[in-house]
Order: sequence, then structure tokens, then C-alpha cells
Amino acid sequence: MPKIVLVYPQIPQNTGNVARTCAATGTELHLVGPMGFEISDRYLKRAGLDYWPYVDLHYHPTLEAFKNHHRQRGGRWIGFSTRGSTNYIHFRFQPDDWLLFGSETTGLPAEILDACDATTHIPMSQIYVRSLNLSVSAALGLYEARRQLGYLG
Repeated sequence: MPKIVLVYPQIPQNTGNVARTCAATGTELHLVGPMGFEISDRYLKRAGLDYWPYVDLHYHPTLEAFKNHHRQRGGRWIGFSTRGSTNYIHFRFQPDDWLLFGSETTGLPAEILDACDATTHIPMSQIYVRSLNLSVSAALGLYEARRQLGYLG
């Protein structure tokens, strides 16, 4: 099943909302530090409600630690970015994909986008809107991957 990866998240409420989506779908959530908050942050816990026991949470203090973890498990890195080359609806997801999302303020850094096996974007019709909320983007990407792979039952 695809996994969600938040690289350098900054806003605890967004991460908590993504965690809730991961709990609801049985999806692994990987957080890559440094983060803009502590894992014990009350806003993070509040946004995730009482679903934290159901979140398959993995914390990687550095990008290198995450890369090492990924090497052991395999699978493609799929970067979500406003600069992504393929509309996420037209991309063909695979069960072992890692869906990478960057921080709320800067998105995925260029070095990570360059390391991705593919990059996708979520189309927006209003050019003056820079991006969607991180938790919305993660939910859209995850549910499209799950739809394509037949996990929506």
C-alpha cells in the first residue's frame, strides 16, 4: 500500500490532519525532520484527535535516516509539487509508492524533487492560488492512489 511522507512539516495541525487520514486508511505516515514542532505538540495531538493509537507513525530525524529506511524497503518516490510534471490523476500509482509532500512554506526542496522517480501536481484553475493545504493535498494524492489500486472497496 502507498505510504505518506511529510518532509520537513512546519504546522502541527496539518500533520495531525494527515495522521487522521492515515489512521482512517491504515496508511503508514513517515515524518522527516527537522520539523517545525515537537511530536508531543498539543496542536498536533488535537488535530489527530483520539486516533493516534491507530496511526502507523514513523519518525526519521533526518533526510539521510529516511533514505536509509527507504533503501531497505524499496519502492518509488513520487513527489507532489506545484512544479510536478504529471497531473496526479493521470499518473499510474503502484502499491509500493512513497507519496512525498514538502513543508507548507516551501514545498519539496529541489534536491528531493530531483531524487524522485516521478513528480506529480494537483491542478488548480486559479493562477493566483499558489498551492493547496498540505493535508488536503496528501488526502487527494492518497485517495487517488488507493482508488487506482482498488483499495477503496
